[in-house]
Amino acid sequence: MEAPFSRGHGGRRKGTVNSQHMQIGEVARRTELSLRTIRHYEESGLVVPSARSRGGFRLYTEGDVARLMVIRRMKPLGFTLDEMRDLLEAVDRLDTGEELAPDEREALLDRVRVYERSAAEQVVKLRTQLARAEEFALTLRTRLERSGPQAPQDPHEPRVTALPGLERAVPPEA
Repeated sequence: MEAPFSRGHGGRRKGTVNSQHMQIGEVARRTELSLRTIRHYEESGLVVPSARSRGGFRLYTEGDVARLMVIRRMKPLGFTLDEMRDLLEAVDRLDTGEELAPDEREALLDRVRVYERSAAEQVVKLRTQLARAEEFALTLRTRLERSGPQAPQDPHEPRVTALPGLERAVPPEA
């Protein structure tokens, strides 16, 4: 199985069309990204379709989908397109299978470590924001429940409940 980041050289691998290829609509459905977003990531050089059909349609592989999923996961953590590109290029280089000079390999790993630390820091911040948002929603729910009879709850309406263990994962307010 291909590594999630792996794209050969610089994410610009091209191939021949076969049954393993998907059109952009299927990729959008699987990644929950819009067609426009996928095209934008292509224009930005973050992902390049592995092939084109005879009619010029973009065709993607599982590796392309995995790469888009990495990008999708980086986006809510606040990484810029340039940072995404830098990380993907570092991982692409590490995954080429070529023998790297020890200094080059360590420099690439250092780049990946910087992004890992940044992602971990952002996750902590997001957990704090989520805990505060849940607390706020629960406060409103409690107020409504104390205020007397209320309209029946729509079964399709989201109901906020505390996430088990989250209170231990959230640092105290500064």
